[in-house]
Amino acid sequence: MSEKQSKPDAPSFEKSMERLETIVSDMEGGTLSLEAMIKQFEEGQALIRFCSGKLDEVERKIERLLSKEGPVETEPFPGEIEEPADDATAQKKAAKAVAKEPKPDYGRQLFGD
Repeated sequence: MSEKQSKPDAPSFEKSMERLETIVSDMEGGTLSLEAMIKQFEEGQALIRFCSGKLDEVERKIERLLSKEGPVETEPFPGEIEEPADDATAQKKAAKAVAKEPKPDYGRQLFGD
């Protein structure tokens, strides 16, 4: 039995993000009691961990797929200025910097400091 079949009630990434948006909206609304706010916060933290884990999992899968195809080539986004590299070492460092961008802190984005 596959993992998806053994956990039919497991939330999807998209449903979890929707729920997080609802929690943030409810908390920002200012109508929740302190107890409800704490429960919402706890649920939000669990959802953030779940979503962050899913994103990490997808990132690892993409890295594995790309590593099977050979070296990864990076391109700047449209409108982004790319400085010319002096040598191959500078190009490798730039590629690593793009590939290893810091992960966003969803907890702070959603709930503040």
